[in-house]
Amino acid sequence: MRRVPVLLALLAAVLLGGCGLGSGEDQPGGVTLTVSRDFGDRELGRAQRDSVPGGETVMRLLERSFDVQTRFGGGFVQEINGVAGGRLAGRPVDWFYYVNGVEAEIGAAQRRVNPGDRVWWDHHDWGDAARIPAVVGSFPEPFLSGVDGKRLPVRLDCASPRDDTCDEVGKRLEVADITKVSKGLLGGSAGEGVLRIVIGAWPAIRRDPAVQLIERGPAASGVYARMDPAGRRLTLLEADGTVARTLGAGAGLVAATRAGGRQPTWVVTGTDAVGVAAAAGELDETALRDRFAIAVEDGRPEALPVRTAPEGP
Repeated sequence: MRRVPVLLALLAAVLLGGCGLGSGEDQPGGVTLTVSRDFGDRELGRAQRDSVPGGETVMRLLERSFDVQTRFGGGFVQEINGVAGGRLAGRPVDWFYYVNGVEAEIGAAQRRVNPGDRVWWDHHDWGDAARIPAVVGSFPEPFLSGVDGKRLPVRLDCASPRDDTCDEVGKRLEVADITKVSKGLLGGSAGEGVLRIVIGAWPAIRRDPAVQLIERGPAASGVYARMDPAGRRLTLLEADGTVARTLGAGAGLVAATRAGGRQPTWVVTGTDAVGVAAAAGELDETALRDRFAIAVEDGRPEALPVRTAPEGP
């Protein structure tokens, strides 16, 4: 099973790291916690704190508000409020957590919480995507507070030097209090420590290494949609990887993925200029809240993966 090597590696990190971080004074700056299932489709609870206790970890934060059962010596979550990892309808399901929209690479007992963080736990099927490296549902994070407590530079990679849609994305970031955003043409060097937003119609952006992962499906990108190389069709997928439907002209996509050791890349794209503009119009906290990615059809956002039936009770 593809998930096993990842779990073993994280378990080793927990054992080597000891019992966690020490206590200290509260740090000003709020932190939010969301617990959901089925790729954010059903919220199980939400909590908020106005300050962060010194040495707070993701596990401790979770245990303050939810009934939690752990495994591997307390380093990993097995069950939250009675919803457990394992198998459901013959498919593998488990708990995964994201901090500021970025999938964690260490166990929750070792991950420190920083002021401003948005922590999100979700219980979902991982049969077709063992890893979903980044999601859009914590917007304006990670652009506002950053990653691992460090605010990172943000760069807009535009398909065209005179792109109104690229300007629109910049304005939406400004509304969300995200400042110091640079802009350039796609293909320029942005550096490994930069959060990128790639904007443009699919044929113009698909050669970017991170963007191209989406053509290869969820197993490569963590995005439950696939664009054909010509950029004329956007195929929407269900949680088990089956095709829900295919969109044509005017379809848009807002998604996040990650290539290699670089920071996440967000993609604002579409089958044509209308689709790209529609996608840019959804770059909003309300539209993206608790979504792993969204497609836009006829000006309306739809959560990805597409939900056709409930996963469980």
